Order: sequence, then C-alpha cells, then structure tokens
Amino acid sequence: MKSLIVSLFVLLCVVPHVFADAPEGFSAAKAVAKRHIFFDEFALEQGDLYCGCRWDWVGRSGGRIDADSCGYETRAQQVRAERIEWEHIVPAWVFGHQRQCWQSGGRRNCTAQDPVFRAMEADLFNLYPAVGEVNGDRSNYQYAMVRGVSPQYGACPSKIDFKGRAAEPRDEVKGLVARVHFYMYDRYGLSMSRQQQQLLMAWDRQHPVSEWEREWSDRTARVMGHENPFVTGAAVWTRGHRPSRSGLVSAAPETGQPASIRSGVIIGNRNSRVYHLPDGCPSYDRVAERNQVHFESEEQAQRAGFSKAGNCR
Repeated sequence: MKSLIVSLFVLLCVVPHVFADAPEGFSAAKAVAKRHIFFDEFALEQGDLYCGCRWDWVGRSGGRIDADSCGYETRAQQVRAERIEWEHIVPAWVFGHQRQCWQSGGRRNCTAQDPVFRAMEADLFNLYPAVGEVNGDRSNYQYAMVRGVSPQYGACPSKIDFKGRAAEPRDEVKGLVARVHFYMYDRYGLSMSRQQQQLLMAWDRQHPVSEWEREWSDRTARVMGHENPFVTGAAVWTRGHRPSRSGLVSAAPETGQPASIRSGVIIGNRNSRVYHLPDGCPSYDRVAERNQVHFESEEQAQRAGFSKAGNCR
C-alpha cells in the first residue's frame, strides 16, 4: 500500500500534464500550455518558436525573454521584444476569415458566438511561445520563403517581409509549422491555397519530426485527448487533401443536405461572382486568396448574389 501511494505521488509530481483537461478558451489555453506542456528544461532548451530564445516564466502564462541565450536584438518594439507571447501558428485571422462569424463582427463576435472558432482559438496544437516582437511583426502573414531581407533581429534567423506580407520561420521549426497547418486545416475543414500546400509539403519532407516535436505533440495530445496524426504518421498530407473535419462542433445539419457541403467551407470568387463547393468543383482550391469570400451554405452564397461555378459536377 505504501509503495502504491509513493508511486502515485511521483506520477502526480513528475507528469502533471497527464491529468489535464482540454482548455475551453484562449486565456485558459495559455495557462494550460505553460503548466502542462512547456513546463520543464527540455521544453525551455528548445527556445521560442521563431528565434530559439530561452525564457523565464512570469505570472499565469507569460514569460521574460533571455535575449543573450539566442543573440536577439530588438528591431523596434522593446517592450514586446522582452516578453513571451503565445503565437497561433495558423493565425486566428486566417481561420477566423473562413467562418461566417468573422464577417458579422470579427474576432470578438466569433469568440462569443461560434463554438468552432473557440475550439480553434484554444487548440493547443496551434499554440507556441514566441518572442513578442516577432509575433507582432509576423501578424497574420502566411509563411513563405523570404528573399532579399537582411537580418532583422540580431542572430535570430526568422525573417519578415513586411511589403510582401510573408514570414519565414527558422529552419528548425519549418517541419513543425507545416504539420501544425496540416492538422488545423484537416481537423477544422479549412481551405488552403495550392501555393501554400506546395511550400508546406516541401518543409514537411525536408524537416522530419524531431525528438522534441514528438514529445511536444505527445504532451499536447494528453491534454487535448487526441493526437496530431501528421506528427505520428497516421496521416499524410497530399495536394488536394480532403479534410476529415473531425474537430467541427456545429449544430446538426438539415436532413438531406450532402455531408461535404454541410461541413465544408464554400468558396466564392468576388471577381467572377461564382462559388465553388469543396466536393465536385474542380476549381475549389484555385481561387486566389485575395479574391475569396466564404459561405457556410449554397443558400447563403446565392443570397449574396453568387452562382454555382459551371464546371461543378
């Protein structure tokens, strides 16, 4: 009996994240991530997402950057350069714009009204500590290969193309970033451009899962209650990947409506005024991101003055 009590005490002290519950909001997610995922030396020695900087935890979910550990130099925002912030690897602006709630009132409305958005915003697989200044500079830019940009943050290798609205993370996390994108787009039925798919598939091949990424993913899975299949190898992203949409928690659809249309995002082209369904429309993933308008049903698209694309089956 005594040995059993000792064993339970050791388990509770050494592996606290085993007993955690998935967070229900972004604020809770940050605190849970600090307490159950990025809680030990193994995590801290990996450094933050963009620069590999160590940090010291301060407060409920924040931290203070050790700039000397990574050779970081402030570009412009000293206060944010000194602190850890929580980066959505797939930005809230990106996944929010694929929800109707955003069109009706932005992020605040989505947080208040849309359970799918709240799940995405609090998904721990998509959250990682980052130097606040780089997090702010990255904004909602898509990831890309950035050319012709001189070092902006001292020895920090990540680069931001402000004019081109693009960000390139350091090589050590490019594979991780790719597999987080695959997870988020698959689980929540998001639409990814062909160009972005090609880049992330290349990063996935070039930068295999590391020991830390596997451990980070395992810790996160124990909290969230499910894994990232693109880290474990249970799933592989290929061009034209059809999302599982296993994370959607919308209300039950009307009887008789095709499942692919019920759960998928319908993409309209603001120039041609036609819309494309996730199944049966060959041009679904060919609409330039700047021209995309998203709808949750054909009826909604038609009310907005859009017609179904003529090449849809």
